Amino acid sequence: MPTRHAPALLAFALCLITLAVNLQAPLYIAYADLSGRGAAATAVAFSGYVLGVLPVLLALGGLADRVGRRPLILAALVLSMLATLIMLLSPGLASLGVARLFLGLGTGLASATATAYMSELMAPDDSGQAATWVTASTSLGFGLGAALTSVFLLAGPTMTPGSFHLQLALAALALLLVWRLPDPRATQRNAMLRLPLYPTGSLAYGLAILLAWACVGLVIALLPGILRQHGLSAWSGFSTFCVISCGLLFQPLARRLASARATLLGLLILPCSYALLAWGADSGNLAGVLLGAVAASSACYGFIYLGGLAAVNALAGSEKTRASAGFFLLAYLGFSLPVIFTGLLSDRLGSRMALQVFGGVLLLGCAAVALALWRASRASSRRCGGSTGPLPQRSN
Repeated sequence: MPTRHAPALLAFALCLITLAVNLQAPLYIAYADLSGRGAAATAVAFSGYVLGVLPVLLALGGLADRVGRRPLILAALVLSMLATLIMLLSPGLASLGVARLFLGLGTGLASATATAYMSELMAPDDSGQAATWVTASTSLGFGLGAALTSVFLLAGPTMTPGSFHLQLALAALALLLVWRLPDPRATQRNAMLRLPLYPTGSLAYGLAILLAWACVGLVIALLPGILRQHGLSAWSGFSTFCVISCGLLFQPLARRLASARATLLGLLILPCSYALLAWGADSGNLAGVLLGAVAASSACYGFIYLGGLAAVNALAGSEKTRASAGFFLLAYLGFSLPVIFTGLLSDRLGSRMALQVFGGVLLLGCAAVALALWRASRASSRRCGGSTGPLPQRSN
């Protein structure tokens, strides 16, 4: 197999792994109805994902060095298929929690090694593009799964939409393709326990992605129930697609900015876009929901995700795997814990109050992180006599 195709094949596999993560999102309301539960229980099942991610990011940082990069991607693909099979065979909130546990394990394995593996598969002159390829393929996958399920549900309500079968078929193809990929880095007998690393200056980027993915988690887990109150349930999958995958449209602009500037711009956009999205959801204004989701996606999966991941990898030196694990650890904490608390508030105080409280905390968090990042950027500029360079550019 020509080596020049290897990055594209890995990107295809990463897209299929993340596609499975939100494949069931438009059915969350149906699962809750089957189980007779509310928003809080749905959020807890949704957050089973983090129980899978955390062990990988906290305790298995050295696994890629011991077994190689390719086996982890293969394992992640298998876990994504198992999760989809569980939801096909036994739909419900309990099954959703187990499936999302498997999805968390798989995504954790892939996240911890994807950027390093992509860099190793690329030609030396192109290796700086690894973060761009990873963010693009995973952003597309995270959003595409929910949108595909919504498309299949347009034909009529079902617990076994065709998107589930499609994911299984494409993931099986990806397994065969990844099996043939080279694994350039020789295995090493390093310690298995390698804790996430936060190089100097990287923590602010991790907190920024925590806030960004908290907003995304709320849209995926709780927005479908709010939209149902206004007869807009059919649009929940498309709102998930908009809040994730539309960020791809803004990544070319993000690559032209310095990492700190891209992240700061994302932190400025995030609370404004959330306000529009929350107003649209509360008032039943579909245009407000979709426009707010697209604007939030520009921050979450455009400026903050790409800018933050590129900055962390630049700061990490030879410890890219551990530094990426630290970045994604904070991202996935944001993806789950705030969603659970907001779900509890929604059950007790109503969806409007829950959205308002989340918005207030998001605004304060963005302001604090932006201030810390701005100060650190100014200090770095004074030490170096200039600002950090632009994000890596895609080769033509």
